[in-house]
Amino acid sequence: MTPMELLDRHLSRSERRKISRLTTPFRIQAYLDGLAYSSEAAYRCPLRVLREGRAHCYDGALLGAALLRRLGHPPRILEMLPNRRDDDHLLALFKENGHWGAVGKSNFAGLRFREPIHRTLRELVLSYFEQFYNVEGEKTLRGYTLPLNLSPFDRQGWTVRDEPLYRIAERLDRTRRVRLLTAPMVRRLSPVDARTFQAGLVGADEKGLYRPPGRRP
Repeated sequence: MTPMELLDRHLSRSERRKISRLTTPFRIQAYLDGLAYSSEAAYRCPLRVLREGRAHCYDGALLGAALLRRLGHPPRILEMLPNRRDDDHLLALFKENGHWGAVGKSNFAGLRFREPIHRTLRELVLSYFEQFYNVEGEKTLRGYTLPLNLSPFDRQGWTVRDEPLYRIAERLDRTRRVRLLTAPMVRRLSPVDARTFQAGLVGADEKGLYRPPGRRP
């Protein structure tokens, strides 16, 4: 039984009809946007997200990877890495005509869909830089992991069980990291302007916003 067959086996007829309509990455993103944002630390597998209609960025990335797989894309995720004053963010990746795109579930408006127009992963991740900021208006993106293919976790049933998600997170922690900014670049960063700050928080769930500890030194 393939991973997609395993997921389908657990879905109701109406749930299968619902995801059968998600025939493009953009439609997958629209579905992720319609989910309530979860401020809980616990993980939900794709099956639970479909059932409960709630996800944070990790849950959303895994569901995105599962849904992209139905369209023929390998189930790949990437973690964007901030400094110590922000939370990380996960994306589900896809590639069309040699160019990278992404879908994601985020509490910030600018950290979601990207068209498959990016020649490299670095290009793709840098397209999120200006929108990747914390509640104090600091630009916080500093790097990213190489993509993690979720296929090795198929035997553990990651699409229908929560337990493998913790092992996936541990594997991400060991995945090679790529730094984007040098120390001089970081020192010269300007704060986020008020219009960008407000636009990024349209529709945000206040309870799900990361609060940096203390004040910036």
